Amino acid sequence: MSGMNIWEESVGDDIWIVGVNGRLDQNLNPILEQHLTTLLDEGRTRLVVDLSQTNYINSGGLRTLVTGWRKARQQQGNLVLCGLDGRLQEIFGMVGFDQLFQIYPNRQAAQQGLSQL
Repeated sequence: MSGMNIWEESVGDDIWIVGVNGRLDQNLNPILEQHLTTLLDEGRTRLVVDLSQTNYINSGGLRTLVTGWRKARQQQGNLVLCGLDGRLQEIFGMVGFDQLFQIYPNRQAAQQGLSQL
């Protein structure tokens, strides 16, 4: 497994995109958590998690995202999501996380949403 399953890039305006390729399960959750924690510890509190290449998420993955979201909010930032496919949207709806997270169709929309912070 290459480290490219989780990637991050800065997109100006101090917004960081963290992308997930593949399945957010027990293998990838700790890696995602590490990325989010590192960024937040560095004071990068405007985060977009791009799930357009993600085809599965388990409860641990949902927990990881909520933890990141909570930390970002505590630092007056935000963690938003983009690119969820129908299946992921269904899962987020079932657990009520579509109420918790701001979910955007794509990265551009997410960046715009965060720029207004």
